[in-house]
Amino acid sequence: MSNTALLQIKDVHVEVEGKEVVKGVTLDIGKGEVHALMGKNGSGKSSLSNAIMGHPSYAITSGDVLLDGKSILEMAPDERSIAGLFLAFQYPQAVPGVTVANFLRSALLARRGDEKLMRTFRKELYAAMDALEVDHEFAGRYLNDGFSGGEKKRIEILQLSLLQPKLALLDETDSGLDIDALKTVSEGINRYSSDENGILLVTHYQRILDYVKPTKVHVMIAGKIVKSGGPEIALELEKSGYETFQSTPVTVGA
Repeated sequence: MSNTALLQIKDVHVEVEGKEVVKGVTLDIGKGEVHALMGKNGSGKSSLSNAIMGHPSYAITSGDVLLDGKSILEMAPDERSIAGLFLAFQYPQAVPGVTVANFLRSALLARRGDEKLMRTFRKELYAAMDALEVDHEFAGRYLNDGFSGGEKKRIEILQLSLLQPKLALLDETDSGLDIDALKTVSEGINRYSSDENGILLVTHYQRILDYVKPTKVHVMIAGKIVKSGGPEIALELEKSGYETFQSTPVTVGA
C-alpha cells in the first residue's frame, strides 16, 4: 500500500442554501485505501461528497480539496470527473432518451479521449455487466428509467468498473439493497479497489463493511468528524449507536 495522499480534504466547510452543513473536515485518503464515513441522516456525509464532486448546490466556503496534490475547487464537475473523481449517487436519477450503453460510451470517451480506444467498448461493457449480474438488455434501456433501486445501484457500480477512476466517492451505495444485491455490488467495489486508487464509502450501517473491508473508519456527527480509527469503530457503532461518539472532534488524517 502506498502512502501517497491521493485525495486531501483540508478543513473543508460546506453550505447549502446559506446553512453550514460541513464544519471543518480534514481527511487524507492514500492510494490503496478504503475509508468508510459513517453517520446518521443529516450529519453532512452526503453533503461532503457532493461538494467534493462540484455539485452547484453545495458550496465549499473555506478549506481546500486536492486530487494528486492539485486543488480541484476551480474545476467544473465534468473536469473533476475527467481528472479522476467519481461519485456514485445515493439516489441515481433517470435520464430518459439516453441508453445505458450510449451514456457509458460517452463517459469513457471523455475520460480516455481517443475514439480508437472505443473499439472494444461493447466487449468491455458486456464483461462488466456479466460480473455484476446485469442482463445485457439493460444496455439498450434508458439510464435508470424504470429501474429498481437495486438495478440503479448495479448500474452505478457498472460505471465505476468501466471508468476506473482514481478516487471513488460511494454515497450510500448499500441503501435499499437486499442481501444478494449487496453482495454483488460489494464484489464489484472490491474488483475496482487496487493499490492505485482510493475509496470514500459513505454509509449508515456496518453491514456493507462485512464485504468491503475498510482501511479506516470515520464517524461524522453534526458536520464534524468526531472519531477516526480502524474497522472496530464500525462494530462499536453497530452495538452502541452514534450517541457513543457525541464528543469533541478529533484531528483526522494523522
